Amino acid sequence: MSLEPRRRSLPVAGVVHPVRPASSPTAQDASRLRKRLLRSMGQCLNDFQMIESGDRILCAVSGGKDSYVMHDLLVDLQRRAPIDFELVAVNVDQGHPNFPREVLTNYMRKEGHAFRMVHEDTYSIVKEKVPAGKTTCSLCSRLRRGILYRIAREMGCGKIALGHHRDDVVTTLMLNLVFSGQLKAMPPKLVNDQGDVVVIRPLAYAAEDTIAALARARAYPIIPCELCSTQPNHQRRLIGELLAELEQRQPDVRANMLAALRNVRPSHLLDTGLWQKLGLEVATGLSDATVSDAD
Repeated sequence: MSLEPRRRSLPVAGVVHPVRPASSPTAQDASRLRKRLLRSMGQCLNDFQMIESGDRILCAVSGGKDSYVMHDLLVDLQRRAPIDFELVAVNVDQGHPNFPREVLTNYMRKEGHAFRMVHEDTYSIVKEKVPAGKTTCSLCSRLRRGILYRIAREMGCGKIALGHHRDDVVTTLMLNLVFSGQLKAMPPKLVNDQGDVVVIRPLAYAAEDTIAALARARAYPIIPCELCSTQPNHQRRLIGELLAELEQRQPDVRANMLAALRNVRPSHLLDTGLWQKLGLEVATGLSDATVSDAD
C-alpha cells in the first residue's frame, strides 16, 4: 500500500508545534526542505515496503540532526498516511560524561511525543575494552544496537527506525569497497538474526546537506556526541575527503552512487556465487561500451 499522504492533515491531540510567521524566510525554507525530504522518504518507504498497517515502530533518537529529522518526518507521515502505525521515540543514554539527558526529554515532552530514555553504561565498557587511540565507534554502535533490540522486544515494537541517510549509505559502500574488499552498503531494510525485529532506514535516499539545512531551520536542540567527536576514524575521514573532492569535479557523485546501488547489473560483476545463484552463464548486452573513458 502506498504511503502517499492524505490530502487533508488531521490534528493530533496533545501535540504542540512551534509556529513561525508565514512570511518568515526561515519558515519558507523549512517548508521547501521538508517537502523535498518527505518525497525522498516516501519513495524509500514505498520501494522497500518499510511500514505496514498496525506497525509499532521504535524510532531511535540520539539528539543528532539526522534522528531529529527522521522522527519529525515520520510523525508528520503518521498523521497523514492512509494507514495506522505507532511511533515511540527511544534514546539510549550510554553513560557518556556530562550527557545532557534533559535536552531530549524536555523537547519530547514539549512536542507531546511518546518518548522513553534508557540508561545503560556502555561508555565504561567501551573505554575498558578499546585501547587508547583506537576508534570506539564500532563497539559503541554494536552495544547500542543490542540495547535497541532488547527495548524493541520489551515494548512490542517489531521495527526499529534508524536515521542513516544517503551519504552514510554511499560512504559505507566506499569503505567496504576500498578497505574490506566487499561490494556492499547499508541495507535500507534488514531483518535481525533472530527474525523478530526489522531495522529500517527511511532516510536512505535523503541527502545529508538537505537534512542539515532542515535541522538548522527547525532549530532542534542538537546534542553532539563528545565521545565520537574525539575519534580518529581515519578511514571514514579519508573516504569523506575523497567524495568531497570528487564532488567538486562532478557535483552529482553521491547521487550517482546511490543510483548505481539501485541499478545493479549482476551479470557484470565477478561474484561466481552470485552467478550460480541467479543461473547466469554469460554476460549479455554491450553496456560496457557506455563507459567511454574506461581504457
